[in-house]
Amino acid sequence: MSEDKELEKIKEQMLRRMMEPPDTGPWTDGTVVELDGRSFDNALGKAQRPVMIDFWAEWCGPCKMIKPVFDALARDFSGRAYFAKVNVDENQVLARRYGVVSIPNFVLFVKGRPVDRIVGAVGRPRFEAVLNTHIAKI
Repeated sequence: MSEDKELEKIKEQMLRRMMEPPDTGPWTDGTVVELDGRSFDNALGKAQRPVMIDFWAEWCGPCKMIKPVFDALARDFSGRAYFAKVNVDENQVLARRYGVVSIPNFVLFVKGRPVDRIVGAVGRPRFEAVLNTHIAKI
């Protein structure tokens, strides 16, 4: 009789775990999230989709100019890719780790690894081409 109670308890625990939504980290479809040195690796590890990271700085004119395009891409690629920003002035270690020497600098990550890069304030078609190429491979 006690085995049945224990088995039922185990079943309940397993069912509860299966019903819980997966931990997707900071990612929200259609938005651009801010990452820093503390959250970066964990966030990339939880991403189930490609992640486009905008390495930028507050004083950078081209970074400000490209922001509306990047925000629109996040909305338009909702459900297919995630988007994030990293301030290079506040996160110099991350910038060095990924070879960011000029900004804006966009790095596309797939399964936590950098797979492509766009440097400069380029047009939307360049972003779409890079994203579509890597999304199609998944």
